Amino acid sequence: MNVLILNLDTIKISDEQFYDICQNNRELKLERNTQGELIIMSPVGGESGNREADLIADLVIWNRQTGLGYAFSSSSIFKLPNGSDRSPDAAWIGKDRWESLTIEERRTFPPIAPDFVLELRSATDNIKRLRSKMQEYMDAGVLLGWLINPQDQEVEIYRREQDVEVQNLPTRLSGEKILPGFYLILFRYLEI
Repeated sequence: MNVLILNLDTIKISDEQFYDICQNNRELKLERNTQGELIIMSPVGGESGNREADLIADLVIWNRQTGLGYAFSSSSIFKLPNGSDRSPDAAWIGKDRWESLTIEERRTFPPIAPDFVLELRSATDNIKRLRSKMQEYMDAGVLLGWLINPQDQEVEIYRREQDVEVQNLPTRLSGEKILPGFYLILFRYLEI
């Protein structure tokens, strides 16, 4: 994914202004990191888009069966407690946490760190940027994160306050205690 980062160094954009920028430029995929840099990302290609849709579908199907929370697509931006505004490829939040937000907080960019996030590296994604983004998630309170990296045939598993675990060509990932009973079969996501 080609990324353009605007360093707004001395310009402070409020949360409301960032929301308005996103609403007035819906054709752009925008994020903001902890340094306040505005990140403009290009759309993904067909292969990555298809893989992302499959991943979200697997999460949604599990969630519908369990009723434990809410699943989100890559179009959702979360206002994280560390000051960044991020949009994972897929995310999930437990029911009690999500329902504790007001209607207005749910309608805009929810001020909450998901319990689980997933990032799928596309052919043009910079792995260092994705790893930095995953660390932002963990610093913001995310409990479990998966960085699926088809190019290197591996998955990086991020857990709150633990070292990153790298698995080479795993066939199945467990949602552990965060997503009980959720398993992701990876063979179709790791093919290049």
